[in-house]
Formats: sequence, structure tokens, C-alpha cells
Amino acid sequence: MITLSANLIALLIYLVAAVYFGRQFIRQQALQPRLLLKVTSLALIAHGIGIYGLSIKGEGFNLSLFSASSLIFWVINLTVLCSSLKKASHNLFLLLFPLSALSVLATLMGHPQETQQALSFSIAIHIVLSLLAYSLMTIASLQALLLAYQNRSLKSKQLTTSSRLFPPLQTMEALLFEFLWVGEVLLTLAIASGFYFLEDMFAQHLAHKTIFALIAWFIYALLLWGRYQLGWRGTKAIRWTLAGFVCLMLAYFGSKLVLEVILNRV
Repeated sequence: MITLSANLIALLIYLVAAVYFGRQFIRQQALQPRLLLKVTSLALIAHGIGIYGLSIKGEGFNLSLFSASSLIFWVINLTVLCSSLKKASHNLFLLLFPLSALSVLATLMGHPQETQQALSFSIAIHIVLSLLAYSLMTIASLQALLLAYQNRSLKSKQLTTSSRLFPPLQTMEALLFEFLWVGEVLLTLAIASGFYFLEDMFAQHLAHKTIFALIAWFIYALLLWGRYQLGWRGTKAIRWTLAGFVCLMLAYFGSKLVLEVILNRV
């Protein structure tokens, strides 16, 4: 009952925040960082309690598709909240609030397969690194979408007041690559820990995850190299960022979606 109530409260806060701040943005009014901080903190508390009830099962952990996606969005929101204290990243909540609401709603309405697992310390390290890497790259992808919106407005010479609510284009782009650098380091550690701690990263149930994760790693590495050696920016940086993120999504959520959702309904 506590778990359900906490998730419902989190869902309500995310929905109200999405509508309120989205309406502010449409009306071309600047977002209020302090109010965002308070609202997000309340949502994270309720969401965290809800995730704990869903994910901790006795002596094991529930790592099903829905509970894992909800946990990822909790980590993403927390990361962006901490980042917004020093960086101009609070605009990301315009995308995060509705997406977080969808993740909580899917958790409440879905019928996830219980994948209770007892995790060793080494596997827990690998999972935490993977979770952090995926979260940072998700944030980078959302930043890329905001940058694409701002870049498109600038190129079409229709720089609306709403697009002016964002920091300067150069600042937005610099923030994108900061997220990418941290995410790439974490992704490197996640992949390395997988090869070190797991017996066979190319076993049948892990092969596609490993392959897509490695492809994503190479895409991000090439993008970062191109940025500092060839000056890649703008549309090219946005496309490469989103391409890497698609590979990461296929690496983690691809098999879970097929095994836990599609096959269960066939």
C-alpha cells in the first residue's frame, strides 16, 4: 500500500509539474529554478520510496523492465537536479517530467515479470556503473534534443522568445559534451567491469547487449574525437549523440521488451 501510494504521489507531482512548467514555457515565461528544485525534490522522495518497494524483494532485487526503467528515471532526475545547482541544466525538466510520469505510469499499469535476483558485490558494481552510464547518456540525448530545437530556431531565423529562454547556444553545446564525456567514462567502466566480472560477455543471453553497448561506445568515442580534432558541432553532434543512444536502448531494453512484454502477450 505504501509503495502504491508513493508511486501515485510521484506520478501526480510529475504530471502537475509537466503541465505547469510546460504551460510556462509555451507562454514564453522563464522557468523558476527554485520552484523546480522544490518540486523535483518532492517528486524524488515519493518516487524513491515507490522504487524501493518495487525493486527490493526480500533478499533479492527486481530488475524487470518496468522497475528498472523507473529506477533509471529516478537516477536521471537526481543527476539533473544536482547538475542544475551549478549548471544551466534545469530546462531538461521540460522533457523529464512527462517522461518520468510515463515511466511511473507504466510501472503501475504494467504487469512486469518478477526477475528477483541476489546480486554479488562485483555484479552490483557492474549494474551501478551501467545504470549511471545509461542515465548520463539519456541526459545527453535530452540535451541534444533541446539543442536541436534551439539550433533549428536559429537557422530558420525564427528565434522565438521561448527559445531565448535557453542559455546561449555555445553554453548548451558545451553542456552536451560535458554530459557525453562523463557518460563515456562511465560506459567504459561499465563495459570493462562486465568483461572482468562476468564469465562470458558474449554468452547467448548477453551477446546482443555487449555488441550494441560496444557499438554505442565507438559512436560516442568517434563523436568526442571529432569534436576536439575536427570541430564537430551542431547538427552532426546531435545526430551522433542520438545514434549512440539508440544503440544503448537496444542494448538494455531491447531484450527485456521482447522477453517480458511481447512474448508474454503472444
